[in-house]
Amino acid sequence: MRHIISLLLENEAGALSRVSGLFSARGYNIESLSVAPTDDPSLSRMTIVTVGTDGIIEQITKQLNKLVEVVKLIDLTEGSHIEREMMLIKVSATSRTVCDDIMRLVKIFRARVLDVSDKTYTVEVTGTVQKLDAFIDAVDKACILEVVRSGVNGIARGDRALSL
Repeated sequence: MRHIISLLLENEAGALSRVSGLFSARGYNIESLSVAPTDDPSLSRMTIVTVGTDGIIEQITKQLNKLVEVVKLIDLTEGSHIEREMMLIKVSATSRTVCDDIMRLVKIFRARVLDVSDKTYTVEVTGTVQKLDAFIDAVDKACILEVVRSGVNGIARGDRALSL
């Protein structure tokens, strides 16, 4: 089962390496990893997407909690949550038909065109993993020049929060 594990960790050199090393040392895969400082400059928030049985996820969370740098941890998939990912996709737009197709998709997917040149469009799509995958599937594969994805970010709904 897919799990989204979000954690607060000390914002210091080597912390990310130790967390990712924990996964690799045990043969667990990280499907997505997103990390950035929080409103407190001494803390970073890391969001990890991984797949495993309940037993494996429990073992991962216990091992993460043992790391000195990890301040607090939550498995977002244990409750109601919101998750989003952002994608930048550069597509070749050499003919009027291709341009019209891209603009139609931008409207359907509520995306945004960020850059236009003589030969390319750069589009931003934000949403669930499924929405981003659907956008890629809808675009002619021969037109895709480059895809950059942020990885999943998530937050619990309601009063549940990952904070000190």
